[in-house]
Amino acid sequence: MSIKRVNVEKRLSDMAVYNGVAYLAGQVPDDGSLDMAGQTAQVLATIDRLLAEAGSDKSKILMAQIFVSNMKEFDAMNRAWDAWVADGNAPPRATVEARLANPDFKVEIVVTAAVA
Repeated sequence: MSIKRVNVEKRLSDMAVYNGVAYLAGQVPDDGSLDMAGQTAQVLATIDRLLAEAGSDKSKILMAQIFVSNMKEFDAMNRAWDAWVADGNAPPRATVEARLANPDFKVEIVVTAAVA
């Protein structure tokens, strides 16, 4: 079985699909000037797009790892997440505060999902 990689660059790719599982790299917002809810919504839209490319969707997420730059904005991130997550399919999730690679980024999300 071969590994499919998506958006491969020198250092990383956005996603690898292998043996019925899609592994997404940490997804970050396109616009660092947005507030936490806006950045989270952008990241979730990117995740939707990548999962669709793999033949999956948010209802098939097996695990999510969320990194926020400031836990004081945890509620704003959760509002965007709660509006997005598939009803009845909230995945296991961990959220931690972390210093992100770009100081303008407020959130980075990693997901692993089953591919149908």
